[in-house]
Amino acid sequence: MNVIAFILFILPGAVGINKQWNQENHYSQGNSILLWPRCCGNFHFTESRHMSFSVQRNLTALYLIKIAKWMNLVMPVIVLFYNSNGMNMRDIFLLQSVYSVTLMTLEIPTGYFADVAGRKTSLLIGSLFGFGGYLIYAASFGFWQFVIAETILGVGQSLVSGADSAMLYDTLAAKRLTPKYTRFEGRITSFGNFAEAFAGIIGGLLAVYSLRLPFYVQACVAFIAVPAALTLREPPVHLVARKPGLRDVFRIVRNTLFRDQKLKWNTIFSAVTGASTLTMAWFAQPYFKNIGLPVSWFGVVWALLNLSVGVAAIRAWKIEKRLGAPYTVLLFTVTLISSYLALSLAEGIFGLIILMAFYLARGLATPTLRNYINIITTSDVRATVLSVRNFVIRLLFAVLGPVYGWITDAYSLSTAMLAAGLIYGMLSGISLFFFLRYKTYKAD
Repeated sequence: MNVIAFILFILPGAVGINKQWNQENHYSQGNSILLWPRCCGNFHFTESRHMSFSVQRNLTALYLIKIAKWMNLVMPVIVLFYNSNGMNMRDIFLLQSVYSVTLMTLEIPTGYFADVAGRKTSLLIGSLFGFGGYLIYAASFGFWQFVIAETILGVGQSLVSGADSAMLYDTLAAKRLTPKYTRFEGRITSFGNFAEAFAGIIGGLLAVYSLRLPFYVQACVAFIAVPAALTLREPPVHLVARKPGLRDVFRIVRNTLFRDQKLKWNTIFSAVTGASTLTMAWFAQPYFKNIGLPVSWFGVVWALLNLSVGVAAIRAWKIEKRLGAPYTVLLFTVTLISSYLALSLAEGIFGLIILMAFYLARGLATPTLRNYINIITTSDVRATVLSVRNFVIRLLFAVLGPVYGWITDAYSLSTAMLAAGLIYGMLSGISLFFFLRYKTYKAD
């Protein structure tokens, strides 16, 4: 609770004083280029002659932050690493639930912190936590030590999550480039996935020497985000005067999940989709093991899966332009759910082909859904709203993850995948109906 209070009150207050001075003394002489309405006031973007703001500078920094975040050398062999430290699938899903609970607890407060104190500040602090988390992981040998490392990584991820997409959207909005958001989000997503694909191969090779070595190298990779975050510049934006606090946070959350029907069903559907793709990431390695894939091939197959996500993400804007929003959403939803059901029956190469289709659908879904939620959200609450969406993802995974882990240990991996397909199929079907009914993919 002390961490949450620090994020909500002390940090925003300290940074807010400096931010307000900058706005009064620098932004006021800029030229207004965009005006958007919001329910509790108005805000507008400005370009100032006194500010060194560059879209390209921010895009480059965001690419590097994404690479540092997604070039995950440990993921291809992390289940084997846990097993080598005496953990079974139930322990692994329980550990990931700790990470998810940490994100759930801090996701919304840190999103709000990014809106109030600045996205650059949030990204910088989050990058430092990410670096520290992997250092601790490299020196840990048991479940409770891993819990500490996962908690620190959770804090770091919560500070980055939402702030990065908000920074991208507002960077583009400052130059009236928001219609190209899906294209740029797709590129950044693909950079992350290409980095993860490359990391899959490198991580697999490092693991041949030692399952712990990838964690040491991962800490070095995570550090790349720190200097990158330092080069970011806040987009020139005027925000409505506000008093930071819990009441303001609750107002935003209530509007997102209850009052605004468009935002509500957009958030819920996007979160269900996100939870389904997150779950599959933790099913993939047990599936490799289940079909007898050699450990030396884990990294290669993992790399191919992430390359498929990157390729689909780059092409997402073209696919959506050709099919339209409703059919694009139907396409990736049906593919994701049917893949779960098919994988519960398939084995060998055929199963890997189905898994590839799942990851292609994931690549299509990620930038597309982020664009939809940004379209119907205003800048002053953008990071908070994106964090609410991520909160729901983690809530779903924290509840369902241990259940899937228990089913895997008690019955079989195939049974757990079948259960996941049925559960996510039901949740996706309900939320998709309202997503389309309220046309949550476009602004009023």
